[in-house]
Amino acid sequence: MKNILLKSIVVACVATTAFIGIQNRTAEAFTGQRVVKSENVWDTEQQQNKGNFSNINKEQKNDQSDVQIKKMAQIPDKTKVLAKKSVKQFMKNREKHKSVSISANEKDLLARLVEAEAKGESYEGKVAVATVVLNRVDSPNFPDTVTSVIKQVVGHAYAFSPVQNGAINKPASSEAKQAVKQALTRKNRLHGSVYFYNPKIATDKWIQSRKVVTTIGNHVFLK
Repeated sequence: MKNILLKSIVVACVATTAFIGIQNRTAEAFTGQRVVKSENVWDTEQQQNKGNFSNINKEQKNDQSDVQIKKMAQIPDKTKVLAKKSVKQFMKNREKHKSVSISANEKDLLARLVEAEAKGESYEGKVAVATVVLNRVDSPNFPDTVTSVIKQVVGHAYAFSPVQNGAINKPASSEAKQAVKQALTRKNRLHGSVYFYNPKIATDKWIQSRKVVTTIGNHVFLK
């Protein structure tokens, strides 16, 4: 019963319903005219929707959301803390493990970039290169699609050398394709790394000013 009760509280907090409190294991919701009660938050919400609002003027309707928020204060402090923690943890886990869906053409393009950039690197290194591209898509400082990130022009050249020299046009290996598939699950985001380089061959001094996150094989990954 406690678990069911907590889940109801979490659902109410996330959805910002008219749920206002718990009294004797009963959910209460403020409708503007009356208080409806139910053992289940979903049932309570349905009762709200079926309620008669004909006597509620426009001003009352507009103020209803404010009233609902204030009424949340009726939830016992300990219960509110537990609910807030549960919601935060849920959102954190969802964001951390959120998978990404991209078109088949973009998967192939990303796999070909991984093949060109990380050929000879370990499987982990290939996943990391794909992850950098996805991190750039997530970042407000880069284009918002896989294709536009890969084909981005910086100054007078492409951001990724394989696009510049044509190496990206070569087919991807099965390992590169699998690396892209794993990167899309977003289980490891490399702490938001959006750059990588090979210090043995890199000539750009600017990249060395970025914060190093990790080194995998011949590549250094940075924020």
